[in-house]
Amino acid sequence: MSYIIVERPRPNIALVTLNRPERMNAMAFDVMRPLRDTLESISHDNDVRAVVLTGAGRGFSSGADQTSAGSPGDTDGLTQTTIALRAMEMLDTVIHTLRRMHQPVISAINGAAIGGGLCLALATDVRVASDEAYFRAAGINNGLTASELGLSYLLPRAIGTSRAFEIMLTGRDVDAEEAERIGLVSRRVPAENLLQECFDLAERMTKFSRPGIELTKRTLWSGLDASSLESHMHAEGLGQLLVRLLTDNFEEATKARREGREAVFRDAR
Repeated sequence: MSYIIVERPRPNIALVTLNRPERMNAMAFDVMRPLRDTLESISHDNDVRAVVLTGAGRGFSSGADQTSAGSPGDTDGLTQTTIALRAMEMLDTVIHTLRRMHQPVISAINGAAIGGGLCLALATDVRVASDEAYFRAAGINNGLTASELGLSYLLPRAIGTSRAFEIMLTGRDVDAEEAERIGLVSRRVPAENLLQECFDLAERMTKFSRPGIELTKRTLWSGLDASSLESHMHAEGLGQLLVRLLTDNFEEATKARREGREAVFRDAR
């Protein structure tokens, strides 16, 4: 059985599905290692311009698998302490890989996004939830911390500090309606429309300039880490100049609007 399924529902779009529905796509290492490898491979697939990530069955991902976690791999001869460190490092690479992918990644959150599953969703660039989705920072409920896989970094930036502190310190569920209202997801749609809505978003992204999309994703993420507005504006400006001077995209967009047609960007001069 393959725990990761990759499909091409429309041209230039990859659909990546976590396929362990009997465990609500829990983050066992047998799932996360192939997910990381699949995402890295797709990132370098130049036929893919946008990615949709979802889960099979009733859940997006229920977080850590508490009964059958599997092995992070390459642990022969290591002590339990070192194995634990390697395991956390491997899970961290999944979050980093999502952020660093060349393509924008849209999460189609079809059900529970709990603990590490919430972190997976937050690491994607755009989040769309079905009416049946719900979210929980579960660590605190399990006698641990709610901080894992970048959650204490990503969640406050997504919804603001006060809301993030409350959600993480109480371990309460956030349903799809609230998630949309507080900006945890960009939109909420009926379950039966979820994937098509995400494919439509992805398809719109594929129509634009490749370097334009890639640089926009990079600068949006780097803006979260910027030490000042001035330094970030400088990085933005360099990206804009790169595309403006090295391509005829701007001229093509202007001409296409004048002629009442869709622009076709060559990303070259």
